[in-house]
Amino acid sequence: MLLKIALKNLLGARLRTFLNVLVTAFSFYLILFTSAMYDGMLQHAKQVTMDTEIAGGAYWHPEYDPLDPMTFEEAHSVPPSAIQALIDENKAFPVLVSQASIYPGGRIMPTIMKGIPPNQRIVNMPTDALLGHEDIAIPVLIGKGMASESKLEVGDAFTIRWLDTDLTYDADEGTVVHIMDTENFKLDMGHIWIPLNKVQSMLAMEGEATYVTYGKGVQPVQDKGDWIPRDINYLVQDMEAIIEADKPGAQILYLILLAMAAMGIFNAQVLSIFRRGREIGTLMAIGMTRPRVVGLFTLEGGLNAVLSAAVTLIVFGPILWYFGAYGIPLPIDYSEMGLIIAKRLIPVYTIGLVVSTTILVSIIVLIVSYIPSRRIAKMKPTDALRGKVMA
Repeated sequence: MLLKIALKNLLGARLRTFLNVLVTAFSFYLILFTSAMYDGMLQHAKQVTMDTEIAGGAYWHPEYDPLDPMTFEEAHSVPPSAIQALIDENKAFPVLVSQASIYPGGRIMPTIMKGIPPNQRIVNMPTDALLGHEDIAIPVLIGKGMASESKLEVGDAFTIRWLDTDLTYDADEGTVVHIMDTENFKLDMGHIWIPLNKVQSMLAMEGEATYVTYGKGVQPVQDKGDWIPRDINYLVQDMEAIIEADKPGAQILYLILLAMAAMGIFNAQVLSIFRRGREIGTLMAIGMTRPRVVGLFTLEGGLNAVLSAAVTLIVFGPILWYFGAYGIPLPIDYSEMGLIIAKRLIPVYTIGLVVSTTILVSIIVLIVSYIPSRRIAKMKPTDALRGKVMA
């Protein structure tokens, strides 16, 4: 009975109900869309990182810190036998990391020099481009960002200077044999990639590596020595931290939108109580208890959330579907800012996201509907019938 009366009253309000439902539905839509966008950013960053860099995980030399180039000098040794067995079975590949300087066009640029097996098939990198260049002193693979920064093109030669294990500086000529287009800026900016055996020979570190990346589904080894295992969750935590740091701005937008929707419903409830005093008095006079009258007005406000969900599905649903299917083209390349973000961002909608957003909006709507309705419990039926409403 209460539901039937509440729905009739709500539909009878027309314009007021329409505006409240539209604002709430728009808030619903933006919260869903923005949250899905962040989920899509994180999922894409994880997928690109796994595909191009970390695969199933890695084992690091205990001195290795990718954020501190000063550790590279000591972060190398022969991998433990169990890890070496994975390499021999082509389930993993080693990478040797060192600092270097390059001199493109007479300019000096500090860089990170990495040796990688050209025939590896574990991560999606065009390392096979380093094969078949026996006539070149040092074949070099770089990314588009590095090529733009250094003004290098395929076939360009430049000087590479490095410090070997005997703390002796040496130099030779490197030649760009391929420029890769990758979304993972960590493989591109400030990096040059050289065949592993060539780097081991240059640094006088035969058979040594800085870290070993293993394929997806490979079981962890037990006898890893002092090398440190790094799983996927550890290796993508920097991307998670960047995205989490940007979320407070979106949460402020959520609060503004919810406040707008709540304010509209709150004002509508207060206005209804003042304008419908005689109706309230009549309902109490014919025997409806005060709690039921309060429940009626609260239910009317709560139905706004139901209607808003329906409007979101009907009006904004096709928009959400379109962005989820075709993505959102971004105007700039965010890789230069240190972010792995697709040029066409695809939001990811999950059942948990939809359910949690629906519950949040519904609870807020019910609360702001109930607060003004409480004053009905203090009204006297005789005063209400005469149109007198307590302030």
